Amino acid sequence: MTTLLYDGSFDGLFTAIFEVFEYRYKEVETVRRERFHQENIFADIHEVITQTDKSERVLHKLEQNIGKQGIYQLLKVFLSEDPDLEKLILSAVRQSVRHQENNILENFADPDILKISKICKSVDRERHRMTAFVRFEKMQDGVFFSKVDPDFNVLPLIRKHFHDRYQDQKWMIYDLRRNYGLLYDLNDCEFFYPDEKIDLNNYQQKFHDEEKSYQVLWQRYFTKTNIVERKNMKLHIQHVPKRYWKYLTEKW
Repeated sequence: MTTLLYDGSFDGLFTAIFEVFEYRYKEVETVRRERFHQENIFADIHEVITQTDKSERVLHKLEQNIGKQGIYQLLKVFLSEDPDLEKLILSAVRQSVRHQENNILENFADPDILKISKICKSVDRERHRMTAFVRFEKMQDGVFFSKVDPDFNVLPLIRKHFHDRYQDQKWMIYDLRRNYGLLYDLNDCEFFYPDEKIDLNNYQQKFHDEEKSYQVLWQRYFTKTNIVERKNMKLHIQHVPKRYWKYLTEKW
């Protein structure tokens, strides 16, 4: 068994996959470097240095076999942070090389492909809910700020949605769990990675003067338009699960 250690990036993983074929490794496991704990001092360790040209060669070959949509599915598996994501993606690449005439991601009889499909559905569901439940709050500097805590690393998947929808205002979306975010400054929409976790204790003190008034108005509107006789909490929770309520102004 050979253990390939990579830097945790998408390009790093596909560099590792390239080297699996380059060095003809058979039994392998691919592990993020920071998660690796060596138990056997005689284990065969292969250090992977991320090389964009190698990852692009793998992705170009994959695009020929499974298309851009197939690569997008593998990206969602990568962003799912599933413990088996490296094994699943390597399995898909190997099958794609063996069966180049078919789109192997449609072979649901294979357990790895079936799990990839299930993961993609879960990630898509979380991506959709993030676009629906994100709530922005206007800060003193005029930036509209939103904090999120998604089950999966979906910020790369919702970037285009928010960039296209909110082009006339500065905004920031910050992932509490992964300590990074998206920042749009009216020109560019880029990821940012703070050196330390942002302290959000009492961050309401930095609200713009208008923000509290708008929140009160929205809560009042939500209360007044609610029809008590037609209340169906079971259906409501089905469409708006309780774990998302912390984002919603009307639920405070």
